[in-house]
Amino acid sequence: MNTQTVLLLLLAAVVSLSLVVFQYYYANKRKDNLRFWLSGLRFIVFFGGFVLLINPQLTKIEYQTEKANLLVLIDNSSSISQSEGTVTAFLDALTESTEIGNKFEVQQYRFGTSIENSDSLTFDDTNTNISSALNTLKEIYASTNSVILLVSDGNQTLGRDYEYIDDVRFPIYPIAIGDTTRYEDLAIKQVNANRYAFLDNKFPIEILVSYEGDEDITTPLNVSINGSTTYRETVSLSKNTKAKIINVLLDANSVGVKTIEISTGTLPGERITANNKKSIAVEVIDEKTNVTIISEFLHPDLGVLKKAIESNEQRSVSIFTPKINAEILGQTDLFILYQPTPAFNGIYDFIKQNKVNMFTITGEQTDWNFLNSIQKRFAKKDYAQTEEIEPILNPAFGLFDLQDFSIEGFPPLLSSLGEISLNGPNDIVMTQKIKGISIEEPLLVVFKDNTDREAVLFGQNIWKWRMQTYRNDQYFIKFDDFLGKIILYLTTNATRDRLTIDYNSVYEGSSEARISASYFDDTFVFDGNATVVLIFKKQQGPQNVEIPMLLKDGYYEADLSSLSPGKYDFRVSVNNGNISKSGSFTILDFDVEQQFLATDYRKLERLAQSTGGQLYFPSQTEQILERLKTDNRFVPIRKGIQNIVSLIDFWILLAIITTALTLEWVIRKYNGLI
Repeated sequence: MNTQTVLLLLLAAVVSLSLVVFQYYYANKRKDNLRFWLSGLRFIVFFGGFVLLINPQLTKIEYQTEKANLLVLIDNSSSISQSEGTVTAFLDALTESTEIGNKFEVQQYRFGTSIENSDSLTFDDTNTNISSALNTLKEIYASTNSVILLVSDGNQTLGRDYEYIDDVRFPIYPIAIGDTTRYEDLAIKQVNANRYAFLDNKFPIEILVSYEGDEDITTPLNVSINGSTTYRETVSLSKNTKAKIINVLLDANSVGVKTIEISTGTLPGERITANNKKSIAVEVIDEKTNVTIISEFLHPDLGVLKKAIESNEQRSVSIFTPKINAEILGQTDLFILYQPTPAFNGIYDFIKQNKVNMFTITGEQTDWNFLNSIQKRFAKKDYAQTEEIEPILNPAFGLFDLQDFSIEGFPPLLSSLGEISLNGPNDIVMTQKIKGISIEEPLLVVFKDNTDREAVLFGQNIWKWRMQTYRNDQYFIKFDDFLGKIILYLTTNATRDRLTIDYNSVYEGSSEARISASYFDDTFVFDGNATVVLIFKKQQGPQNVEIPMLLKDGYYEADLSSLSPGKYDFRVSVNNGNISKSGSFTILDFDVEQQFLATDYRKLERLAQSTGGQLYFPSQTEQILERLKTDNRFVPIRKGIQNIVSLIDFWILLAIITTALTLEWVIRKYNGLI
């Protein structure tokens, strides 16, 4: 309590006493004992009131010890399952050290594909993402005094290279688990192939074969399709030639999913042979969509459209000027008309005669007088003034699923100002916003009637959207899928399905095996209350298995990560089979964690050095514990927390004042003084 508060309390006592003396000893001439009790009660009332006004406070300092965080990050993948005893012994030594417990706040995490706060280890994760685990801890403990013990073999199968993780403000001490000895090993490191091939064509595969050893060796390389050998080659490797790339052309003779197995021979005494073979799958299809882009001039949008559309191997894109010959026009399944002018007159005549679907993209070079006269589905009163148009996604759009596509932060497109009118059945995908204000004009719209379909984008520079997608996600997939759905909508004239399913024909291992479905009611509004089930059966398997599909954010999904490798047939059914769709998929027998032979301790050491830590091995458990005990960077800090608390409780003092007033009134009433 400070001096000022003490003086105020003394002054309050003096003033209260003065008031009591004046009332009961100066102004009142009674001299009996009753005056003494009444004056005491009145003093309590006066002094209590002044204390409430002064509200005296005390400063209280509480001390607490803040320990540094010891974050034990343990690799839970199957690649170190053989070292389970080593990991357990290290953790036991860490847990039993009382000095470590006194100095650190120990937090244990395990990681595989993702990170979990858990001290239970199973060593059965099928992937390792070290960089994601480190980034998660970096964000959680960014402003704390922390140190990481990374217990891992250093072999990563997912995510960015952890060696180049940046902005880590605390040291990392890797504990290298596993065998550090370098053995002779022959491996198929990578196989590159397109997901789709076309019937009666040849399709390429690229094979990377690597060798760890000092001898000159030769090994057979075999390629088989569905168990039948189709290619064989002898590969020579040596100490100086550690790897070779083999390119093979295979024939697509029949439609369907082809399981392609690539294998090499084995070396004498080779410890791990699981990486001597690798399987992939290619789906052979017998149709291809031909898309023709018509433009009078070159523009970055043209290249982006071609690249995005051809990301699906079932589509081919050609770019021509309006002076295109009739033979190419006849082979086109979909036209993309980029900023039409009167030179497009013949193209529009062909489209009208042959009922071909089209995607029109307008911009500052568009001749709106021509476009308004050549077709009747949309029109624009052009003001000949260009403006930057920001997109707003229409949440009510439901012709096809856009749940994975976000336009937040997308750069504006360039368009001319003007009022747009739409005629005929249409659905608006996006609307326009200019300088932050929504103007309720369509930016992207799709049309559909009984004969054909059309889409219109009222803006140019869509190439910026694809670049922004890469900036957001480090890949183009979401933009390419978005544009692919528009192309798919425009290249099919089938009646819209109330049930749609999404799945891959081939899964490389079961960890990513999932099937999703969207179901719409009679008005084509997504139905989140439906009962959607997945019924699947392994080919040549004993019986059907039925599981419910779980409702996610705007779709239903079934997780099939527990399935064994093989070929499966399935059916998605809604409401007891009233609506259903079928398909098949293949899960390849592939475990990337079993492809590693030894611990990558060199990369772990570089990670330690870049963060101010040091690499250790399980045999150095005592050294790492001693290092942690003696490192002054992690000494517990004693902090004082200053709290200001009231000297009195408001309610208690108010009760005392009320009681004193009540007693005074009762006494005065009883003695006839009122």
